[in-house]
Parts: sequence; structure tokens; C-alpha cells
Amino acid sequence: VQLQASGGGLVQAGGSLRLSCVASGRTFSSYFMGWFRQHPGKEREFVAAISRRGGARYYADSVKGRFTISRDNAKKAVYLQLNSLKPEDTAVYYCAADLRAEGSNWYANYWGKGTLVTVSS
Repeated sequence: VQLQASGGGLVQAGGSLRLSCVASGRTFSSYFMGWFRQHPGKEREFVAAISRRGGARYYADSVKGRFTISRDNAKKAVYLQLNSLKPEDTAVYYCAADLRAEGSNWYANYWGKGTLVTVSS
């Protein structure tokens, strides 16, 4: 599966952005989908995941209550609504497919190219 993310940009603290990710292939609805992010000089970290039909959603504590993940299987798309953005949310955001949880950690088998989100103070 190939993933194409978009929607990043520059926003002021307190603002909002919506990230989109469109997938190719016929197995989109069979995958858990999600988002990760990577701060400059740091390792990639889990942000959010959504189950195959969207009935279950999972979030990192740092974004809970501010970010919302959703999906549209008919469009083969997954979204991440980012609200109440903080400067520490500045990162490259990656769309991912075929996620799995192992304990408290999340892993993915497919990755898209990242989209940069910059939050100014």
C-alpha cells in the first residue's frame, strides 16, 4: 500500500490543522491506520490509531483531547484533526498503515512521506 499525506503547514499556537492521507491498494479497510510524528532530533513517536471500521481510536497522552483521528474507507483516506496546537506539536507527521500494538508501543508496516507541521508561539 502507498500512502500520501498532506495538510501540513504553519499555524499559530492555539490554531488548527487537518491532515489527510490517501492510500492506494485494495486492502485499506483491512488495516488499522494511524499517525506518528517526529520532532527534530528525536525518534518517531505514536500519535493516534484507528481500527478498521473506525469503532476504536487510540491516542498518545500528549494529544488526547486535542487531536481526532478519523477514516473514510470508501475514499481510502485517514484524517487527523489537530486542534489547540502547541509549539511542541511542531514535527513531521507520518501517515501509517497496518498498525499493531505490542504492549504500550505501536508499530506500522507501511509508511507515507511526512508532512511538516510548524506551530509558532
